[in-house]
Formats: sequence, structure tokens, C-alpha cells
Amino acid sequence: MRDLSPVPGARRSKDLSEKNELYAAPRAKTKRKALIYGLICAGLVVVVIAVAVPVYLFVVKKSGGSSDNSGSSSGHTGTGSGDSTGQQTPVAAVTTGGDGSTVTKDDGSTFIYNNTFGGFWVYDPANPLNESARAQAHTPPLSEQWKWGTDKIYGVNLGGWLNLEPFISPALYEPFYPNAVDEWTLSELIMARDGNLNAIEEHYKTFITEEDFAMIAAAGLNWVRIPLPFWAIEVYPGEPFLPKTSWTYFLKAIEWARKYGIRINLDLHAIPGSQNGWNHSGKIGQINFMNGVMGLANAQRALDYIRVIAEFISQPEYIHVVPFFGIMNEPRSSATTYPLESIQSFYAEAYRIIRKVGGTGAGNGPIISIHEAFQGLSQWTGFLPGADRVALDTHPYLAFGAMSADPIESFVAQPCSNWGGLVSDSMSAFGMTAAGEWSNAINDCGLYLNAVGQGTRYEGTFEGAPRIGSCDQWTNYQAWDQATKDALKSFSMSTMDALQNWFFWTWRIGESAATGKVETPFWSYKLAIQEGWAPADPREAEGHCASLGAAVNTFTGTLSGGQIGEGTGAGPADLASYPWPPTTIGGYAGAALVAQLPQYTATGALPTLPVPTLSGAAASATVSMGSGWHDATDTTPMAVPVSGCVYPDGWDALTAAIPACAVPAAKVKREAAPAAGPTLMP
Repeated sequence: MRDLSPVPGARRSKDLSEKNELYAAPRAKTKRKALIYGLICAGLVVVVIAVAVPVYLFVVKKSGGSSDNSGSSSGHTGTGSGDSTGQQTPVAAVTTGGDGSTVTKDDGSTFIYNNTFGGFWVYDPANPLNESARAQAHTPPLSEQWKWGTDKIYGVNLGGWLNLEPFISPALYEPFYPNAVDEWTLSELIMARDGNLNAIEEHYKTFITEEDFAMIAAAGLNWVRIPLPFWAIEVYPGEPFLPKTSWTYFLKAIEWARKYGIRINLDLHAIPGSQNGWNHSGKIGQINFMNGVMGLANAQRALDYIRVIAEFISQPEYIHVVPFFGIMNEPRSSATTYPLESIQSFYAEAYRIIRKVGGTGAGNGPIISIHEAFQGLSQWTGFLPGADRVALDTHPYLAFGAMSADPIESFVAQPCSNWGGLVSDSMSAFGMTAAGEWSNAINDCGLYLNAVGQGTRYEGTFEGAPRIGSCDQWTNYQAWDQATKDALKSFSMSTMDALQNWFFWTWRIGESAATGKVETPFWSYKLAIQEGWAPADPREAEGHCASLGAAVNTFTGTLSGGQIGEGTGAGPADLASYPWPPTTIGGYAGAALVAQLPQYTATGALPTLPVPTLSGAAASATVSMGSGWHDATDTTPMAVPVSGCVYPDGWDALTAAIPACAVPAAKVKREAAPAAGPTLMP
């Protein structure tokens, strides 16, 4: 998210994003399952009748006819059938609860689940893959296919959790001010201080927990978008990030999402070499993805990581929980980085890879989300026509454009006129279109929002920006009066109405260590719910633009064919229009020049992402949790550096010398290495 500066020579988009005005970078069901599902559905009827009365949606009968409706998620057992000796074989019972039920977490602590939308959670120790939970009564359970273009995405990002950002978790960065400016420098400084990166894992453990997922469902939200960095899979020598650990916590997210009936949009947020030069890409500064000497090699790494993730989430055990894959966050395409045709070639190659892994058609692999690369939604009309389930992602913000001292009321209708028609037109011309990020911010006030040490435009401390006023009134939310909150809520609702399918950025903003409070309140949905400037039910936003007298061209059509998985996928002719490698890499135009760039060679072992380890009451479950690798025929080795060849630094190679040993056309022909099968990542 967020860290941008003007890109020289870039075409100014009038579409949805103001970001290019940002800162300069320093299985088959059993009868038992059917019975459980039927009982849960019966419970939903009770909820509809009882409305606000707290209800337990599933009651497990114990032997002797007694019942236990405690709703706790552990220590809850039922009786099984007798074995040949007449002994009763214990069978763990499904545990579930609705509004008012008690949830017991892994550490033994409890909380009350409050959900007035008829949602209920389900945790089945005998079958940890149970998909019958519902976030709300009006949201399909995970066991049902999501109807793209019909079912509405009311989502929120879990930004800054597994992919760190200074403004989201300022307390991590403040001890190292001003030297920690991104996760790269933060990791180096923590390692120098502590001799380990345990502080980062502690952040993973505590910043987002199971209770957050319960609260998200209780807020009427049905999706989460989870930014994940490539170092969840591996790192190369010299990269200081904490490797592989964030994947452990993403697995917890899958468990919690399944339990509360929430779907996940997995967004690959950080790409080797940096796709945009902003802090959330891992390292602020240069763009070395698809740009410069190592641009192609870094793209090779990125495609392999996309493949590894696709192999995991395409497994039947996980595809219903993670049916949405954002393959790259905010690639910064421009005349001075990499052109539109380059990122289109990358997207087409990623499409080939993902559809080979999971196949085509609804339920086979995830919908593939591609960011519009700051080119504008309309530029993507006609890209891969007939492709199987490809969605467009866009990130509309007002915060980073021209600043204004006008009151919030003057901004309320802008989302309707600025964005509503563009999204609807894209839904009609391209297909599924969702706003992967947006916020309540009408200006750039907030600690570290633009970057560490970069100041704000509003106060005139950002380079080249005239002062508008003090940010105190916009960061001191405790002093906001009801009129301010009401106006901000109206702005939020007009944005929801205009965007139609969306993910707010972000769920939680951490407190500053210096002040003990949230310093960027516009950006926290959790805070907005608590303080009253977000609607209690996001469905209230439908029709809000019309109520303001603002014209909005809401999409009322239906998606069809490949857009919803009912086609045959992009044809050979369509894909042939986007060759890989591309004919242009930033700074190198023409296939002949691209062929002279360093490349990796496909001789590396395949890292397979681990599946969850069952513990506690679920430890005795006999259900398979998958292998981590969906397509057993996919044995193409990973692209890795040529043995013995010294490559330029993949993060600092815009004008580096090109080693002949890394250029395929210049290498001596060698015997091909045998194909390597997947190996389990330790």
C-alpha cells in the first residue's frame, strides 16, 4: 500500500488511483457431514425467528440424553459407536456457536462471540476441514461456490501483519528512528540489537489473533485480504528477512477463516527486487523487478513463488478458504520502469502457470487477481479475452492527491462520481473488478503514512508540498465530535457503494510506542467500528450515493463464461500475444537485448509449503490435510542461479555489469539436470 511519488513520464491516470502522487522512495461428503450441515441449517432458521436472541446453532447430545451447549471450541466430546468388544470408541463432536457463545482459544483463554447477523462458527476436531461455518446468514458458507459478480465482497485487509509497514506497526520502527524505513532495514537493525528476529515473530503472534477473525465476521465482513511476502517461502543469501515463519501464521489464518466462515484473498505483496520501490515491497528505493539488469531474473523468481503458492491453495483442502489469489501488489508500471506490455506478459505467464496447476473451471484453482498497474482500469479491456476467472484489482485513494482544508462533508460524494462508474464499466468490459484497498483518509495525515521521516503534504513537511494546516485535528480522534464521525461514516458508505466489491485498508493500526494511541485513525476499520464512523452493517451502504443525490452507474449485469469459470480459458492465440520472456524489460527494449540479460536456470529443488500440523483435540483426526503440492505432474525445477556464477545484487542492479555466465545465449551448452520433485520445506 501507499508509498508513492510521482513517476517521471508516467501517464496520469484519471481512474481510481491517486498513488502515483505519493512520496519519493529514500471432497465427497459423508452422511455424518450431511447430518451436521442439516442441523446447522436448522439452527439458522432459529436465528431468523429469534433475531436478536442469542442462540446456539448446534447442540451436541451426550450419552444418557444430556446436552452440552457451552459453545466452547475445546474439551467438547461426544460418544461414538461400539467396537467389536462392546467398548465405546470416543468421537470428538462438532463444536459450534452463534451470537453469545463462548469460544476457547488455543491458549485456553476465552471470549464471547458476538454476531447479530446470524453467523456461526464451527470447529470440528474430528474433521478440521469442516466448511459449514457462515460469517453471516446472508453470506454463503465455504462449502458453496462464491458467485462472482452476484455475491458481494465486503472485505478488509490484514495489512502490516505478515508483511510489515511502518505506519501500521509504528512501535516496531520507532526504537530505530530514523534508520528503520522498511522491513529490510528493520530486520537488519533488530538482528544487530537482539541477535535474532524473534521480535518480528512476536508481532506475528500478537498483532492479529483468532479474536480478530471473530470480530471481522461480527462487523458484517465476509472476506479478508492477507498480504504475504515472498520470504514466507524462502530468502536468498544477503536478504535479511525472517524466512518461512510468516507462512506458519498464514496457516493459522486459514484455520481461523475456516472456523468463522470467512474467505481469504491471498495477496503476494512483496516481490524479489521490489516491484514498486515502496517500503511494503520489502525494500524502499530501486525497482529491480522487470527493470534493469536483474529485472528478468527477479521475475523468474516471482513466477516460481507464484507457482509454489498456487500449488498449495489449489488443493481441495484449501481452495474453498483461499479462492482468490492476488499475484502481485501494485506493480509500478510506467515509462521509466517497465511498460504495460511487460507486465501484461508477466501476468499472462502467471496465468499459464496457475491454470496448469489447478485446471480451468469453477472450483479448479483460485480466481486470479491482477492489479491494474497504475495504468487505469480501461487499459485492461481486451486483455486475455475468454480467460478463466481473472479479476482486476484497483486501489482508489483520495489521501495522496491535492490537499484541501475543506471539511469532510465536502468529500462525501466524491467516491460516487470519481469511482462508481469506472468500476461498473470495468465489470461490464473486463469482468470481475474489486477494490483491493481503500481507506477513509481525505488527506495524508498520520505517523509514517507516507514513509518514515517523509512528513505530510497537509502540514507542508513532505517535499514540495505547501502547508494546508495542522494534522492534529485529524489524528486526535478522541476529540472528534459526532458531526465529524457522521460525515466520515457517510464518506465510508459512499465509497462502499461506489466500489461495490471491496477490501478496506486496513483492519488494525497499531498504537505508537511514544503516544500509546493510534496515530493514523483514518486507516483502521477496527477503530472505526469501535468509535462509530463505520456502518454497523456494510449492506447499509447500498444506495448511499443515490441518497446523496450523486449519480453512480452501479453494475447491474451478470458475469458469464470464463469470467465465472464456465468457459474453456484463454486460447493459444490470446496467450501468444504476450510472450515470455517479454520483448521489453525496463531499460532494455527489444527481444535481442532482453536475451542478453542474466537469467536463472531451472535446476533447483522445489520448496513445498508445509500443511498444518494437527494438535490438541484434533491431533487424533484421520483426515488428510493435503501434501502442499496439488499437481503431481508439475516437476519442473525452480529457477536458481547458475552454479559458480556470480550475479549482480538483485536489489541494486539497475546499471550493474552483466556477467556472461548468467546469460543463456553466452553460456556453453551443458547437459540438462534431472527434474527435481517437490521437497518439503523445513
